[in-house]
Amino acid sequence: MKIPFLDLKALYLELKDELDAAYHRVMESGWYILGKEVEAFEKEFAGYCGVKHCIGVGNGLEALHLIIRAMGIGSGDEVIVPANTYIATWLAVTYAGATPVPVEPDERTFNIDPSRIEKAITTRTRSILPVHLYGQSADMEPILEIAHKHNLQVIEDAAQAHGAKYKGKRTGGLGNAAGFSFYPGKNLGAFGDGGAVTTDDDALAERVRVLRNYGSHTKYYNECKGFNSRLDELQAAFLRVKLKKLDEWNSRRQQIADVYLKELKGVEQIVLPYVPQWAEPVWHLFVIRTPKRDALQKRLEQNGVQTMIHYPVPPHKQQAYQEMNHLNLPITESIHQEVLSLPMGPTMKEEDAIFVTATLKSFNI
Repeated sequence: MKIPFLDLKALYLELKDELDAAYHRVMESGWYILGKEVEAFEKEFAGYCGVKHCIGVGNGLEALHLIIRAMGIGSGDEVIVPANTYIATWLAVTYAGATPVPVEPDERTFNIDPSRIEKAITTRTRSILPVHLYGQSADMEPILEIAHKHNLQVIEDAAQAHGAKYKGKRTGGLGNAAGFSFYPGKNLGAFGDGGAVTTDDDALAERVRVLRNYGSHTKYYNECKGFNSRLDELQAAFLRVKLKKLDEWNSRRQQIADVYLKELKGVEQIVLPYVPQWAEPVWHLFVIRTPKRDALQKRLEQNGVQTMIHYPVPPHKQQAYQEMNHLNLPITESIHQEVLSLPMGPTMKEEDAIFVTATLKSFNI
């Protein structure tokens, strides 16, 4: 058997007629930037997330960066970030001129540990930027309480959590603003790069709209030094088609996760994902943890099972952040040495998941 990590072609084929129709609709319109498709998608995705505003931008990194800029956070300021995350979370802070301050994760959920945040707050701290890692919400209630106590903004990195819920409320509407990615492999993915900002803050939404478009409301009249970061019409049209299927696709991911959780329960030296009572994850990734990670990955590959490592090197150990290489973040470093992402996607069959688990259990850990 050959089991891909994620079958993007199968996702296209499932919606081929609607996606092809969306392509022709846009191409025949003659309008390709900031038109009716983007406007319609922004309205639909805002409604899905339960917020007033959605602003389509170029990608997930720029969504976070523009939020930080729109909040007036910059040089001399600090933003608390998870130590255990993809580097884009940190880069968004750095691009704005601010400093990312890493906080270790809760070892059970891999998300930022709220109990460690307050110790990291200084007079320079302006915001907390939790990540809903792997498709499961961070524990937002204590984070919001800390933010309120210290008069800080809360920015959600929801790049992996389209449709995930925290205590019944969707991500994207839990903090002051949220950044989403529509990279093709996401639960709601485009056919290229794309991103969005969601918020209930009218003034913040307006600032992001101006910043994404060269600092301009009116063409050729620039109010500030902005950027070129706009979700294009074609990707917006594709996302509108996919958004209608998102809940169904997330439900299918849950079914695959259920197989993994059942079949791998009690397997020695494998730590399964932990889901708190208040969380409704969307299983962007199904990540196990084992000290025999590399050998296990090789065994699965030999049996036709494609896996990935999210992520092999934490941000503070990357050459890009060599000024932080000295930091001692043992929980994060241990996680990055032991995590392995199993195949996961809405077109995956339950028998495929059973084959993955059987192959895994046959390995003498």
